[in-house]
Amino acid sequence: MTTNRLTSTTDANPLGAYLKDRRAKLDPAEFGLPAGRRRTPGLRREEVAQRAHVSATWYTWLEQGRGGAPSADVLDRLARALALKEAEREHLYLLAQGRPPGVRPCLTARVSPQLQRVLDSLENSPALVKNAEWDIVAWNAAAAAVLTDYAKLDPDQRNVLRLMFRDSGVRKAQADWQGTARFVVAAFRADVARSGASPRAQRLVEELSRSSPEFAAIWSEHDVRTHGEGTKRLHHAEAGALALEYSSFAVDGQPGLGMVIYTPATPVDAERVRALVARRELAAC
Repeated sequence: MTTNRLTSTTDANPLGAYLKDRRAKLDPAEFGLPAGRRRTPGLRREEVAQRAHVSATWYTWLEQGRGGAPSADVLDRLARALALKEAEREHLYLLAQGRPPGVRPCLTARVSPQLQRVLDSLENSPALVKNAEWDIVAWNAAAAAVLTDYAKLDPDQRNVLRLMFRDSGVRKAQADWQGTARFVVAAFRADVARSGASPRAQRLVEELSRSSPEFAAIWSEHDVRTHGEGTKRLHHAEAGALALEYSSFAVDGQPGLGMVIYTPATPVDAERVRALVARRELAAC
């Protein structure tokens, strides 16, 4: 029976094989280390260990499959020592702990031009991008026409929870405000737990708990939900009843960012959305 040597070697210690491979691909000169005459390419084990602030002996054991499961803190130090990109860091976690790293909150107020063009291409489907704290950081014209004209709000107010519990217009537009509010809070709680409960998220919860007894009561129930897919029903001030099917997506390469796309549920809903978008475009001329 023929054995695949490459498969058998990497399967025996995939973490060690990955660390060796990343180490071998680094240029010592880029880290201010003397290139000199080296027996093997890349950084030496002790150099990586020094950069990661771990002992050279323990790092050697790790490459040999004898170091035990490293903690998240150690993995992050190894990722920095090996200059890993975000996808490579995630792969390191999967090999070492069998799970991806915790989400690092995205505090940027803008998405990439490419992602914005994706939103804009959905001419009659409201779409938006939110971060881990549920701040709305990007949207398209259909979202502004059907949901909320986010450009008219202060950046601090472009938050799903603040709008749900503080904006009377948003509240009035919900066909079932109580059910929608419970769903939003439960899905937000799940996102906060997944992203590591950032200080900004904690401050938002404290702020809303003080200002909204309804939020405080719902938050105290500890329900969790995934955003997933479903149907959002609105009583739009101009278009009347609207049913929008929604789907949520993670934004690859942007931890903490999520995109939500709303699609008209019926031809009647589609026609009403098109009319709202056209009316907004006409008003802007």
